[in-house]
Amino acid sequence: MKSGNQTRASEFILLGLSDEAELQSLLFGLFLSMYLITFTGNLLIILAIITDAHLHTPMYLFLSNLSFTDICFTSTIVPKMLLNIQRQNNVITYEGCITQMYFFMLFVGFDHFLLTAMAYDRFLAICHPLRYTLIMNPKFCGLLLLASWLLSVLDGLVNCLMILRLSFCTELEIPHFFCEINQVILLACSDTFLNDLVIYLATGFLCVPPVCGILFSYTKIVSSIWRISSAEGKHKAFSTCGSHLSVVALFYGTSLGVYLSSAATQNSREIAVASVMYTVITPMLNPFIYSLRNKDIKQALRKLFS
Repeated sequence: MKSGNQTRASEFILLGLSDEAELQSLLFGLFLSMYLITFTGNLLIILAIITDAHLHTPMYLFLSNLSFTDICFTSTIVPKMLLNIQRQNNVITYEGCITQMYFFMLFVGFDHFLLTAMAYDRFLAICHPLRYTLIMNPKFCGLLLLASWLLSVLDGLVNCLMILRLSFCTELEIPHFFCEINQVILLACSDTFLNDLVIYLATGFLCVPPVCGILFSYTKIVSSIWRISSAEGKHKAFSTCGSHLSVVALFYGTSLGVYLSSAATQNSREIAVASVMYTVITPMLNPFIYSLRNKDIKQALRKLFS
């Protein structure tokens, strides 16, 4: 437990990625560009799927939800960061910080479950094609999405309620560009054991089952593809899951990179820079991965523009 005056915080200060004045304009332009690309790219994916009847399938239903989540995910973080840079004021209110934490955890949790559902969808399509339409019916897909949303809402709600019980010291500077829950807990003067315990349990719940599910699905998928005799058949089977596999590798690879960097260094600013990878760059790249590697999406986008 830290020493110092304890208080009910009214606001926090986000230190951002850099405190050098000459870099602020560069950061503003860079993050504004990435946000606009993320918003536009994911919105086009959603519109292409909605307007093309051939894409009204479980795989593209999940993809449209992923694009929607990526838009919401970046919108939770980047606009406030841009506003702070533009106003040269790094203050975020206590209520604003709690709200940002809640939606950040909500959309991160939903990403985990959604990527797992997409892996299961590809597993059924490749390993059990005759049973695919029977199992992946609209009702079952809707239940998967509803369960994913409910579990994600519960995770964000529990963690934020645990934050509300904390009192804070007088120094309320967060060495990050958004209200990251671990950094906020470090500022608390009250006992944080329960908060740490809830975070570890929630992380295990959100990460271990989805990762195991994805690994199981792709183990079976690779095994099935390996048994296909023709090279053309193997290529066709792999092409149906290549985009999703790339997104999974990007999402978990960048998240693991941030975790390892936080374990290897105590420099919070370096951790904040590493966090840009999965909070901003990954949602920006997802539309490109699906549009470049998926001919159905490319055809739907051409129809949309024509």
